[in-house]
Amino acid sequence: MKAIRRFTVRTVLPEALDAVSALAANLRWSWHEPTRRLFARIDPILWDELDHDPIALLGAVDSARLEELAGDGQFIADAQALRADLTAYLEEPRWYQSLEDAPQRIAYFSPEFGIASAIPQYSGGLGILAGDHLKSASDLGLPLLGVGLFYRAGYFRQAIDRDGWQKETYPLLDPDGLPMQVLRDGDGAPVIVTLPLTGGRQLHARVWQMHVGRVVLLLLDTDIAENEDELRGVTDRLYGGGGEHRLLQELLLGIGGVRAIKAHVRITCSPAPEVFHTNEGHAGFLGLERISDLIAEGLTFSEALQVVRAGTLFTTHTPVPAGIDRFDASLVERYFQTDLLPGVDAHDVLALGREDYPGGDRGVHNMAVMGLRLAQRANGVSQLHGEVSRGMFGELWPGFDAADVPITSVTNGVHAPTWTDPLMVTLAKDCLGTYDTTRCDWSSDAVSDAQLWSVRRAMREQLVTDARERVAAAWVEENPGMAAPQWMTGVLDPDVLTIGFARRVPTYKRLTLMLHDQDRLRALLTDPERPVQLVIAGKSHPADDSGKALIQKLVQFAAEHDVRERIVFLPNYDIGMARLLYPGTDIWLNNPLRPFEACGTSGMKAALNGSLNLSILDGWWNEYYDGENGWAIPSADAAGDGAERDALEAEAMYDLIEHQIAPRFYDRDDEGLPRRWLRNIRHTLATLSPELSADRMVSEYVERLYVPAARARRAISGESYGPARDLAQWKARVTAEWPNVAVAHVESGGVQSPQVGDELTVRAHVELAGLSADDVLVDVVFGRARDGDELADVHHMPLTLEAHELGQSATFTGTVPLARSGSFGYTVRVTPCHELLAHPAELGLVAVAEH
Repeated sequence: MKAIRRFTVRTVLPEALDAVSALAANLRWSWHEPTRRLFARIDPILWDELDHDPIALLGAVDSARLEELAGDGQFIADAQALRADLTAYLEEPRWYQSLEDAPQRIAYFSPEFGIASAIPQYSGGLGILAGDHLKSASDLGLPLLGVGLFYRAGYFRQAIDRDGWQKETYPLLDPDGLPMQVLRDGDGAPVIVTLPLTGGRQLHARVWQMHVGRVVLLLLDTDIAENEDELRGVTDRLYGGGGEHRLLQELLLGIGGVRAIKAHVRITCSPAPEVFHTNEGHAGFLGLERISDLIAEGLTFSEALQVVRAGTLFTTHTPVPAGIDRFDASLVERYFQTDLLPGVDAHDVLALGREDYPGGDRGVHNMAVMGLRLAQRANGVSQLHGEVSRGMFGELWPGFDAADVPITSVTNGVHAPTWTDPLMVTLAKDCLGTYDTTRCDWSSDAVSDAQLWSVRRAMREQLVTDARERVAAAWVEENPGMAAPQWMTGVLDPDVLTIGFARRVPTYKRLTLMLHDQDRLRALLTDPERPVQLVIAGKSHPADDSGKALIQKLVQFAAEHDVRERIVFLPNYDIGMARLLYPGTDIWLNNPLRPFEACGTSGMKAALNGSLNLSILDGWWNEYYDGENGWAIPSADAAGDGAERDALEAEAMYDLIEHQIAPRFYDRDDEGLPRRWLRNIRHTLATLSPELSADRMVSEYVERLYVPAARARRAISGESYGPARDLAQWKARVTAEWPNVAVAHVESGGVQSPQVGDELTVRAHVELAGLSADDVLVDVVFGRARDGDELADVHHMPLTLEAHELGQSATFTGTVPLARSGSFGYTVRVTPCHELLAHPAELGLVAVAEH
């Protein structure tokens, strides 16, 4: 018999265990190993069974055990010491507090957050990255305020049926059983955020708050009595439902999220955010709510837009147009013809998201395009992804070369305390004197090869044990009442070269490339002297049957009698699985179609534990591969078609495993140690650990993007928004005059037979129409001249005004040093210039010399 309703009754701990309650209430436990060890001491078996969830643990543990702990002086002392450590962590100045002119507060919006396996509010890399961003922001002392949605059914739980087909279930989450609290007003009433909708309806959302170390995370939840039944389900599932359902989620995340922030700021009397960081386009509507607020203060839409842009950062994570949310423009228009945003006209909203460029569809509202137009700063998540993004969105800045498109890059990082195995942390502490594995001297003799190899073997054994349990449990779930077959106890071997592959399963990530030549793969897996084993995991989107077919193909191969103990597919890939999977692999495999991997942070997490990467040169690996930290699979970009490319890249992968990787792993000395392999591990740990850390990523966001955005926001808001008004008028004037701006003529001289060390004199005559010389920047653009006169290795040199007579063209002059030999080419470019612009290409206006 099934219950018609369920809820969680929170335990009341003995007063002596108050410190334990305080530790459970702050999600720092998700990455603070001493706190996790304290919870494990309460009941080690329950701790593992409940997925390392302290709230569930405290609710499930026997009351007699709690009373026993309340009388355990050593346990109480340890808990109180940890609470004191947490208090110091929350209150003492950290890195951020040493900075000058930094934002008082930063708002960070994301549709998903992966913080702990007990809180399944993530689907993949975007959410895990967002969780790591919050954790490192906390560790560094950033005054960050996270904003997202609370999904009652999370993403989905994956199972594999007897035919190898993915099945999805959506277990409901009880917020009372999670480490979060309702945001309440001064009178104790829950804060409710309300959005007017079409047809006179209203969407209401309760606001939950989680404490992630020093960071507060606000999550909006529509499953409340104030909503009609249909609207209660708006936040039912992550990335669930059709177009209108997704639109409602994104309206709530962006507009409702800003309203939740305003309530939190008012209740806590804390600073309002100066900078808003939009993690992907899903939260893009946040800019419109802020514009509406500024219109209420007396600004026009255009003036308010300047203020909002100055303090907004947009991060794009997708390298493929299919990964961008696009809504029917008429649907968006319908929602903005209501009282949703006072003062904001639907026409202005649609203009921000319209694909009004060659190849675009004017009938859709593109959330990434709107995000870019609402943000003065934007970035991709690896150097290569920055290049891809500049090409992908280049039409928004017509006339500019891809290199000049104003999208920079900040390569992702991962939160080392979360993803570094406790065995590695203990090794660092015992031998190198620190828990911080990202700042260790891993080349030091203080860590012997034998110790390092022993820890690597122990982590592999952890993975093998966990994989066997998961394989057996999955079989029993699909075959209730029957015991798992005996052969499953021998799945994998802790002494065999182990390759891991785990990620979402869209087709471009090529889950089944390893199956291209099944006979060759079978030979690698069953080699009698140098065997290989594969541990694979990943979820396909519920609506993606092509992705599910890839999983099915892999599962069916893994079930074949001769390989089933050397290759396993582990269902329900999540944080709990990942924390053992990454450290337990010797090789982390990644073989996407280049350049469709924006970053690929799973390989980073493996590297933090000494695993070596085997990857296509895509994402982060493209900039960090150095020949000693793993292997690069050559990309067959010039292949005739997809099938030929797959064949060439698969063969290259097999060759690397067979002829380089396996021999190096199994080449042992008299002590049984693979010395060459261990040098690769040490090199990986020493060089990649600091670079791949989310601390590096977050500090880069602060220094390169948050601080400049805060300065820009302050500058444009001064004197009752006078600079914003002036800038809006200036942009309108420049845009109106620009069709008549032109480089009329370019003269050059100063060299006869050019040689290194000479200087080229350039004089440009520029038609400025109704603009002044102060309104423009005139550059000579020079570099190597390639076929077709295209410039490479480009440099810019500003020209200075020489003369500008009334009614005449303006003359700009300057000199260019000829600093290198070889082909040389140049041109002259004119762009708008204003002290409040962050980039010459910001307005998308340019005039270039034609002769």
